[in-house]
Amino acid sequence: MTAVSIFFYILITGKYFIHGTEHDSQCSLGYFPCGNATKCLPQLLHCNGVDDCGNHADEENCGDNNGWSLQFDKYIANNYKIISLYPFETEPSECLVDSVPVKCLCQGLELDCDEANLRAVPSVSSNVTMMSLQWNLLRKLPSDGFKKYQDLQKLYLQNNKIRSVSVHAFRGLHNLTKLYLSHNKITVLKPGVFEDLHRLEWLIIEDNQLSRISPLTFYGLNSLILLALMNNSLAHLPDKPLCQHMPRLHWLDFEGNHIHNLRNMTFISCSTLTVLVMRKNEINHLNENSFAPLQKLDELNLSYNPIKKIKTDQFDYLVKLKSLSLEGIEISNIQRRMFAPLRNLSHIYFKKFQYCGYAPHVRSCKPNTDGISSLENLLASIIQRVFVWVVSAVTCFGNIFVICMRPYIRSENKLHAMSIISLCCADCLMGIYLFVIGVFDLKYRGEYNKHAQLWMDSTHCQLVGSLAILSTEVSVLLLTFLTLEKYICIVYPFRCLKPGKCRTITILILIWIIGFIVAFIPLSNKEFFKNYYGTNGVCFPLHSEQGESTGAQIYSVIIFLGVNLAAFIIIVFSYGSMFYSVHQTAITATEIRNHVKKEVTLAKRFFFIVFTDALCWIPIFILKFLSLLQVEIPGTITSWVVIFILPINSALNPILYTLTTRPFKEMIRQVWYNYKQRRSIESKGSQKTYTPSFIWVEMWPVQEIPPELIKPALFTDSCEMSLITQSTRTNSYT
Repeated sequence: MTAVSIFFYILITGKYFIHGTEHDSQCSLGYFPCGNATKCLPQLLHCNGVDDCGNHADEENCGDNNGWSLQFDKYIANNYKIISLYPFETEPSECLVDSVPVKCLCQGLELDCDEANLRAVPSVSSNVTMMSLQWNLLRKLPSDGFKKYQDLQKLYLQNNKIRSVSVHAFRGLHNLTKLYLSHNKITVLKPGVFEDLHRLEWLIIEDNQLSRISPLTFYGLNSLILLALMNNSLAHLPDKPLCQHMPRLHWLDFEGNHIHNLRNMTFISCSTLTVLVMRKNEINHLNENSFAPLQKLDELNLSYNPIKKIKTDQFDYLVKLKSLSLEGIEISNIQRRMFAPLRNLSHIYFKKFQYCGYAPHVRSCKPNTDGISSLENLLASIIQRVFVWVVSAVTCFGNIFVICMRPYIRSENKLHAMSIISLCCADCLMGIYLFVIGVFDLKYRGEYNKHAQLWMDSTHCQLVGSLAILSTEVSVLLLTFLTLEKYICIVYPFRCLKPGKCRTITILILIWIIGFIVAFIPLSNKEFFKNYYGTNGVCFPLHSEQGESTGAQIYSVIIFLGVNLAAFIIIVFSYGSMFYSVHQTAITATEIRNHVKKEVTLAKRFFFIVFTDALCWIPIFILKFLSLLQVEIPGTITSWVVIFILPINSALNPILYTLTTRPFKEMIRQVWYNYKQRRSIESKGSQKTYTPSFIWVEMWPVQEIPPELIKPALFTDSCEMSLITQSTRTNSYT
């Protein structure tokens, strides 16, 4: 083989291997590579119990036990065991400790004095190896309080009232390996307080009131592996090397403090650190190279900090990182470059599932869904995907059918019919909204994660969300108007306060204008409302999450707990008053027959109207109240509200206000009668068909219509009709 042939052979095979490597490492958004295989799978298939890769690569590293997470689990389990049961870890044996206090238990060289009402460290023989003094009344640890217990290996001081710790409190404890000071009231730990604890491995100072620490605080802790300072009052970390006296430190936990920033010098001596937990602090800015010295770090937890932006190269030095938690953080400038250097990363945790697309090489990315959407689909559940079409079809068909059938009903009350048609138009918009959501779900099927952020930021999402709010608010206002209209005519029949034609048309136009203003105001000021409609995949602004825009939160509360709640209260009160008024009339009007039966019919209709309103709006009111109380609301509940609960009124209003009313039933009977007459004419000859002639009394079904109401020219509206007699009025509305 010539040199030229060898060169071309190497070139061709080199290109092949290079191409394979790129394919392996650069999977599409939301996918991860199958180890050495040139195959990419959706992140959702990681650890699903099925060998999707073919080489079991997708079923490896399922549990997030990176760094010291497993050891942390053991600590928690052991800690709770100590608190709830007893701290003995060895098999039962005879007590080898002298002078055991009355309320203490002894087993071998281990002493358990939990809940013994002790106010000072008990004096027992010096050969004790474990001492548990939990749930006592210790207020301070004096100098040389444990000096004689030089064989002591474990010391438990949780849940006392310790405020003061002397600088020589632990002098002489050269063999101590674990020290627990959790759940006390310690405010200061003086430099050198732990200087004799050369073999200490675990130091737990959780849930105290420490406001500051310095590197000298931990002087002498040459063997320390774990330092837990969770839930204290630390506002700053020292601007000096924190780990300079802890050369073996692997696990450092500052969760639940008030730390504002991470200084560059703090971790410069923490080169052995494998776990750093800064969860639930007040960090709003990450300095450049803050994590540069932590090149052995396996696990980093920055969750639930008010961090606004993360530098593109912030994690570049963390080449061994396996677990990264950024839950609760809105990363406005997120990009793939941030996580690309983290080739060993196997678990990552975000606030939004959409962010998973920016770390496609990470096998386990959480969350996979927000309850509404998932990595693959705009609507995560098959039930949601089916019902969005069913509810859309029912809502649109029902309202369009009523709009088309209205002209065929000769209505005595034309103004009321106009209001009903307007209501159907508003409700139909809700069906159109659900239809559009279903269409975009089909469009993004199987690859939604690639388009999620663009969809929620798009004009389409803003307009679809506006359409839903327009439908909702116009429907609510129209139902309130219709209710007040009936309330006036029934409760105050002799005053004739019912609005005339001009006033009714003006009110309807005003309601639609208000609806448009409410729906489109959030689009007018992006700085104040942010992405008002783009907080979820269905573009409906419930705003149940506390981290969202303050302006959007306030506006949402005004709409749902202000306008809509007031409207619901008015509807409930009005229907209650109407029923009471008709009930009283039925008692006083002796000429009315079967008034009890008619009252029951009226009560049923009132009940179903109020019930459907309550079924639709009470869950939304509850969600808004819970969000104000900062209760976390799963996205699954939001999807149920938007797809199943919110359209209830829109779907049922045609049935309640038209399809079950007497005029519609009479029209159906007349159509059927005309059909039979037509068939009769075809068979017999010369009979003349009846033309439909109906009188629209009101929305309430009646058992029988009084003869005087059958004459169409007699009355012009329900108020005038009510002036004739109380019995006629009751019949009309029952």
